[in-house]
Amino acid sequence: MNWIGWALLSALFAAATAVLAKIGVAHIDSNLATAVRTTVVVLFAWAIALALGKQGELRTLDRRTLLFLGLSGIATGLSWLCYFRALQVGPASRVAPVDKLSVVLVMVFAAIFLGEKLSPLALAGGACIAVGAVLMAIA
Repeated sequence: MNWIGWALLSALFAAATAVLAKIGVAHIDSNLATAVRTTVVVLFAWAIALALGKQGELRTLDRRTLLFLGLSGIATGLSWLCYFRALQVGPASRVAPVDKLSVVLVMVFAAIFLGEKLSPLALAGGACIAVGAVLMAIA
């Protein structure tokens, strides 16, 4: 499967995540809910890595790789904590679109930090996402 298929599956699971999390966080502190979810993710990810025999590759990771994966993990944790709190106090149908402003931010960060070129069509798409997220948030 190519990257588009994987990205579509990611979108499908992210949509399920929002709905399931909104239900799950209804009667629990959002930080505790995030901790429970994160525990499940950790166990699930390690089960897959172990099942595929990838644990041996840990020895080959250099400090730079570990640093950036660690920073990414911190960013993920902070994102999840904020997302669960937003879901707890707001409607999922409005929280999720605002959260997807991350798509626009990724485009900006990728251009600045990774040197990725953005076509006029990509810029237009990013603008549509931004406008759509704002419209859905104020609706």
